[in-house]
Formats: sequence, C-alpha cells, structure tokens
Amino acid sequence: MILLMLASTLAISGCENDAQNGGLLGAVIGAGVGQLAGGDTKATMIGAGIGAGVGYMIGNEKNKKKAQQQQQPQQLQPQATGQQVPP
Repeated sequence: MILLMLASTLAISGCENDAQNGGLLGAVIGAGVGQLAGGDTKATMIGAGIGAGVGYMIGNEKNKKKAQQQQQPQQLQPQATGQQVPP
C-alpha cells in the first residue's frame, strides 16, 4: 500500500492540471478502499473507477475556480491617498 501511494505521488507530479491530479489520486485512493472493502480485483476496479470520477470532478471544479479568479479584476488595490504602500 505504501509503495502504491509513493508511485501515485510521483505520477501526480507529471499531471498538468487539478482535474488530472484529482482523477489520478481518486483512482489510487478508490482502488485502496475497494481492495480493503471487497478484497478482490472486481472491488478494486470498481473503487478505482468511482474514485477517478469523483477526483476528476473535484479537480475540475478547482480548475474552474482558478480560471474565474484569474479573469476577475483585482478588487483590493489600494486607493491613491498620497500614502506609500509597502511592497
């Protein structure tokens, strides 16, 4: 189990966005839970599939939030009052 988690950590570092990271991490966690719950290959595969789907959806929502935050103008800019603002 520890080797599986280490391998997944290395694999996640190669993903490009949160959706991919979430899908991969969800698959690994789901496979582990499926194996613990069912103890056979079928349960492991079902857990991996469900985990990948849920992880991907969560990661995709994170991507949407990041994109939305980048598009919004900065609301917290200091107003020109003649005072110096530290960097």
